[in-house]
Amino acid sequence: MSDEFRCCGLTVPRLAIYGGGLLVLWGIGAYFGSGQASLTAMIPSFMGAPLLLLGILSERKPEHVHHFMHAAMFVALVMVAGGARVFSGMDEMSNLAISSHFALIIVGVSFMVAGIKSFRHARLARQEE
Repeated sequence: MSDEFRCCGLTVPRLAIYGGGLLVLWGIGAYFGSGQASLTAMIPSFMGAPLLLLGILSERKPEHVHHFMHAAMFVALVMVAGGARVFSGMDEMSNLAISSHFALIIVGVSFMVAGIKSFRHARLARQEE
């Protein structure tokens, strides 16, 4: 078994960087593109920034990658929980708000699936030793 898990050819820290970066850019675009400049339009950026930072730290300090990725999994869980609000009040939300919530859910769930597979891969690799 390879000692580094990859999903879609990317390491999990790299997925955190890409997912976090996407959400940061999405939030900035929503803020300036909405025409209303509401702070709530930046929520994807506020959720993506910690994921981005944890991904960068994981690549820079590989000896602590497991700690950073566990923290990133918590951030992804919060993303999904926050994004799930879309299912309770979709009729009152703008299209931009709905798409922002779905972006949080998609990035959060995707990262959690990759993270869980990575944790499982690491456990199986340890058992093989």
